[in-house]
Amino acid sequence: MKIQNAFRLGLVGTLGVGVGILILTSIVNLTTVITYIGAALFIALGLEPLIQFFAKRGVPRWASIVIVFVVILGIAVGVVWAVVPAIVSQSTQLVQAVTEFVNQGTYQDWYQWLQHQFQPGVVDNAVAQMWAQLQKHIGTITGGVLQAGLGIISGAFGVLIVLILTIYFASSLTNIKRGAYALVPASKRERFEDIAEQVMDSVGKYVIGQVSLALVNGILSSIFLSIIHAPYPLLLAVIAFLFSLVPLVGTLSGSILICLLCLLLGSPLTTLVAAIYYLVYMQVEAYILSPRIMNRAVAVPGALVVIAALAGGTLFGVLGALIAIPFAASVLLIVRQVVIPHQNEL
Repeated sequence: MKIQNAFRLGLVGTLGVGVGILILTSIVNLTTVITYIGAALFIALGLEPLIQFFAKRGVPRWASIVIVFVVILGIAVGVVWAVVPAIVSQSTQLVQAVTEFVNQGTYQDWYQWLQHQFQPGVVDNAVAQMWAQLQKHIGTITGGVLQAGLGIISGAFGVLIVLILTIYFASSLTNIKRGAYALVPASKRERFEDIAEQVMDSVGKYVIGQVSLALVNGILSSIFLSIIHAPYPLLLAVIAFLFSLVPLVGTLSGSILICLLCLLLGSPLTTLVAAIYYLVYMQVEAYILSPRIMNRAVAVPGALVVIAALAGGTLFGVLGALIAIPFAASVLLIVRQVVIPHQNEL
């Protein structure tokens, strides 16, 4: 009898461990799908305030969703229209420069000049070694290029999936919430619904606030960079907008990249003026714009904002950094309205 009980206990334990491993393995394999779903749901919650804005003014919900998505897709097309011509132009100029460098025989003069700068045979040996290494690793290089191409295709496919899921979540968000609330016991349903609505409202306001800050940075960058005659000001403004969507380090990273591009494609004076402008703008954003816009969206202490953004970025990359702050605000809301009142009643 004892042997049977021990066997049964071991069997159940083994099955339990196996099921746990199966669940964890499934989660790991579904990481990409879970990321798509999380991103789409996050975007849908962010668009909900805009949809409600039109819905409260008598526009049907389906029409509100269509208006919001048409505007967003129009903005996305405008961004592509601003970025692609600049990239094509820069690539064309690079190809023309290389072609002229080869056709005019300039490379021969340059190579001869380089040979005179070193001892005889040094440059030839270096070129021979470089060519040997290139031939040796040509498969790796080709595989890397192919992998990069597949990554771009996969990224475009992921964007399409997120867009479709976002439309679905936005159109059926009311039914999804109603179904989720029905799973909660009736005695606690009203309280749960109130907290859930506050959490989703904070997420929506946070997304609107972050996009508003990014728009301000993009518009002001476009105006100022055009005034100082920076190279491709519209493209640089788009870079400023996209980087500003990332909290904390986005504006700083985008500003550094823009200044480097001004230095490479423009002049040192233009770079200096742009650097001074962005130093001033970051102070204005940190002490004036961000508090006024974001404090209405989420009330999170500064230290917790930094910790949440770093943790989210480390765990889930850019998406994690984006959702970390509203997630922290949601946790604080639950602690203040559920945990602390419960502790006070004990």
